[in-house]
Amino acid sequence: MAVLDFERPIVELERKIQELSLAVQDRPELQEELQRLRERLTHLQREVFSRLTRWQKVQLARHPDRPHALDFIHGMTDAFVELHGDRTLRDDPSIVAGLGRIGEFRVAIVGQEKGRDLKSRQFRNFGMPQPEGYRKALRVMKLAEKFGLPVVTLVDTPGAYPGIEAEQHGQFYAIARNIYEMLGLQVPIVTVVIGEGGSGGALAIAVADRVYALEYAIYSVISPEGCASILFRDASRAPEAAEALKLTAGDLLDLGVVDDVIPEPLGGAHRDPHTAIRRTRQVVERALTDLVRIPVDELLYRRKQRYLRFGVFEEPHGEKEENTRF
Repeated sequence: MAVLDFERPIVELERKIQELSLAVQDRPELQEELQRLRERLTHLQREVFSRLTRWQKVQLARHPDRPHALDFIHGMTDAFVELHGDRTLRDDPSIVAGLGRIGEFRVAIVGQEKGRDLKSRQFRNFGMPQPEGYRKALRVMKLAEKFGLPVVTLVDTPGAYPGIEAEQHGQFYAIARNIYEMLGLQVPIVTVVIGEGGSGGALAIAVADRVYALEYAIYSVISPEGCASILFRDASRAPEAAEALKLTAGDLLDLGVVDDVIPEPLGGAHRDPHTAIRRTRQVVERALTDLVRIPVDELLYRRKQRYLRFGVFEEPHGEKEENTRF
C-alpha cells in the first residue's frame, strides 16, 4: 500500500503490532503489550485524521489505493451489465456505464474510472473522459429515462481530457449537453463524489437530485495545482490554493453543494474499501427510496431550483441576493 507522509507514524506502529502479533503466539506474556499498542494505534489514527489540512485531504482523495468507480459498481450492484460506445465514434474506457441492481432498485450507473496500475491507468486515460465518454454516459442516462430507471453516478476525475483531439471532437459541447440534458432527465438522479471532482469534467455527470461526497473526497472548479499555477505562477503553492478553494467534503456541505457527507473508515477508504462501499450503498438506497416517491414534475422543479440557488451577488449597497439566473 502506498503511504502518504502523514500516514508514516501510523504505518510504523502497525508494523510493530504485526510483528508483536506473531511473537505473542510463542510468548503469551506479550499480550498486554500488544493490546497497549493497539489502543495507541487507534488514538494516533484519530489524532492524525482529526487535524488534516485541506491539502492532506486532497492527497487522500487521490490515494492510489483508494477504491475506484469499478470497485463501487461491483460492490454496490448485482448483475451489472456494462454498455459500450457513444454510437458516434468510439468507446471511452474512462467512463464506465451500464445497468444493474442496487437492492430493490434497477438502475443505470455511470462512473469515472481512473485505473489501478500503470497499464490500466493509461487505458482509462487516468480518469479524464473524452467527448465520446460523455456521449456514452448520456446515451445510458437517456436509456434509463426511456425505461423509467433511476440514475446513479460516481464522480472521480481530475477533469475532462484537455487534449487537442478532444477539443476537435467537441469536448465543451459534450459537457454542456450533458448538463442541459440531466437538468431535464425525467428519472431520479443520485451522485456520489468518491474521489476527485474536477471542474466541468465532473459536473457533466453530476447534475443530480441528491449529491453526496465521501468524507475525504474533493470537488472544485479547478485543481489546487492549476489554481496555484494561474494565481501564483507556481504550482508548488498548491497547498495554499487548496485552503482557499474550500474543496473538501466538509466545505461542500457547509456551502450547500452536497446534501451529506458519507463517513469513511478510520484512516480513509483505502484502509477498508468494503466498509466505504457498504456505507455508500446504504446512502444511495435511502436516497432512491425517497426520490422515487416524488412526482416527475416536482422532481424536475426541485432539481432546477437546487442549481439556481448556487452563488450570490452583491448589490452596490452591499446586500447579498440569491442568483436566480443561470
